[in-house]
This record gives sequence, structure tokens and C-alpha cells, in this order.
Amino acid sequence: MAETAAALRTVAHNVRAARVRAGLTLEELSRRAQVSKGALVGLEKAQGNPNLATLVRLADTLGISVSALMQGSPEGRVRVVSAEAVAPLWTGERGSEARLMLTTSGPTPVEIWRWRLEPGEEYPSHPHQGGVVETVSVTSGRMTLVVDGTEHTVEAGQTATFDGDTPHTYRGSGTEACHLIMTVHLPPGPAPTN
Repeated sequence: MAETAAALRTVAHNVRAARVRAGLTLEELSRRAQVSKGALVGLEKAQGNPNLATLVRLADTLGISVSALMQGSPEGRVRVVSAEAVAPLWTGERGSEARLMLTTSGPTPVEIWRWRLEPGEEYPSHPHQGGVVETVSVTSGRMTLVVDGTEHTVEAGQTATFDGDTPHTYRGSGTEACHLIMTVHLPPGPAPTN
């Protein structure tokens, strides 16, 4: 429980700091991110339990990565992250999961995700901000990638890329779990408003 409370305090601090940097009020962030003001107030007070969809909407609206909302101070020039050290941000009823491993630094950060999709289980994602590009590389198994209503089969050894500003879904297909590495390429953050 102590780790969860510490992680929530980090998210609370990072959301508030990013909101202030962007020059947004709670009301404006609530409207733009489509997250209730009450949930934002609670989150900035390190209360509640935000889900992955909420964190993605906040990060997109603030022009930062999801991991920028979750990570504390940088630990040095090289970061090595073990999958076991990162809690899943999404888990499915059949055992699927998504872990945000890390985000690169710089003006156009890249999020690195590890996913496991069980056969028939899916994760629908809302459209991201313009300029977001996603890449999925399947390391084992097979998945169905649905982008703007069109299905694409991606098998072990294949990589697909698409603009993330349209509805998209990741679905496990075949007879075994699909393992994949996803990168989310983020555009530069917005300039602060006055």
C-alpha cells in the first residue's frame, strides 16, 4: 500500500505541476481532458485511483507522456527498467496487461510499453492528440489492430505503425497470448498560455 500511496502522490504532484506550467485552471483542464473537476481536485490531493484512460486523456491534454505523470525525479543518465518493477496500468479480465516501461526524455518523448493480449481480449483506445504516432511490434503470437474501424492482422516478427489521433483497438487473436512492444511517439508539448 505504501508504494501505491507514493505513486499517487507523484502523479498528484506531476499533474498539478504540468497544469500550472500549461497555464490551465482546474476547470479548463477538466473541460479539455473530459475528466470531471471533482476527479481532478481529488487527484491533485493524491486521492482516488485514476485509470489508464484518465491518465492518457490528462497526458494528451497537457502535451506530456503518461510516464511523465507517473515518474519521479530522473535517476541518472541510464535507466534500466525491469518489467517486474513496473505495475500494469491496465489488466484485462482474461489476464491481458499493459505496462508503461519508461519514456525517453527530450522535446519529443517516446513511451515504451510492454503488452500481453490474451486471445479474444481487447483494449479500445480513444483518439490521442494530433501528432501522436504509435508503433506495435509483435514478438510472439498474433493480434488484430483496429484503426478507424479497419482491422489489420499483425503477427510475430511484424511491426505496424499508425497515427494515434483516430479510434484504435488492440485485440489478441490466435490461440496463444500475443506479446508486443508498443512505442508512442509524442509531439512537442504545447506552449504555456498566458
